[in-house]
Amino acid sequence: MITGSLVALITPMSPDGAVDTKKLDDLVEFHISEGTHGIVAVGTTGESSTLTPEEHTNVIRQVVNTVNGRVPVIAGTGANATHEAIDLTRRAKEAGADACLLVTPYYNKPTQEGLFQHFKAIADAVDIPQILYNVPGRTACDMQNETVVRLSAVNNIVGVKDATGDLERGEALINLVPADFAVYSGDDATAVSLMLLGGKGNISVTANVAPRVVAQAAELALTGHSDKAHALDATIASLHSNLFLESNPIPVKWACSQLNLCQEGIRLPLTPLSDQHHSAVRQALIEAGVLSV
Repeated sequence: MITGSLVALITPMSPDGAVDTKKLDDLVEFHISEGTHGIVAVGTTGESSTLTPEEHTNVIRQVVNTVNGRVPVIAGTGANATHEAIDLTRRAKEAGADACLLVTPYYNKPTQEGLFQHFKAIADAVDIPQILYNVPGRTACDMQNETVVRLSAVNNIVGVKDATGDLERGEALINLVPADFAVYSGDDATAVSLMLLGGKGNISVTANVAPRVVAQAAELALTGHSDKAHALDATIASLHSNLFLESNPIPVKWACSQLNLCQEGIRLPLTPLSDQHHSAVRQALIEAGVLSV
């Protein structure tokens, strides 16, 4: 089972929107040196929706090759068309990913039965560990706990990323699924609390800029050190909120550029962080101890 701090890695781009392969290698090395436990490539934070299938595959392959087995690599391969998600998942397996992360189909708003059949079809088609991803605030599609429980019995489906931020719902899900089925947090602000309730890790946006603290907080939470985990997490609480002042990954990409981790490149329809938010994000980086005054 993959556990701990799993960074939802940005896809670094040059100002014209081209993928910056040099910075991508640098980011992987940065995260490994800072103690990140796993890398999620080309998820929502990695701007998967604006990459071509070839770019998508190339980023996954590059991350896998650069990691070279040092930490697990999870590839974002979700789509709102089942055949497209199957194709991306096959590509990720061929590229050498350890697992795939599949977001609920967005915009077309399937029923719960549609969600079950969608994910079952992908699991049946591609023999690779698969993690479901529920983020209703972004997709307009909410996968209910009962559907996740049904899917937990499907071969190849090994976990779920719960980005609802609803701890009561998350705890109920943890108690409903089998012990070998992982529930991951997809909400930085509540991740430590969910891990203390039995969650297995945090697929984190904040880890892009504060990887060491996010990893250490996860280690503490996973070993039941509640007070220490919460105390450490409190030192980066302002990041958890200010990195979402605009749609992810707009603020975190700007924050990474301030730390010289990437250039200020992002693809339309996403735009660079609004000037009015620069001071708040910069102050959050300073408070977290990752940017000097």
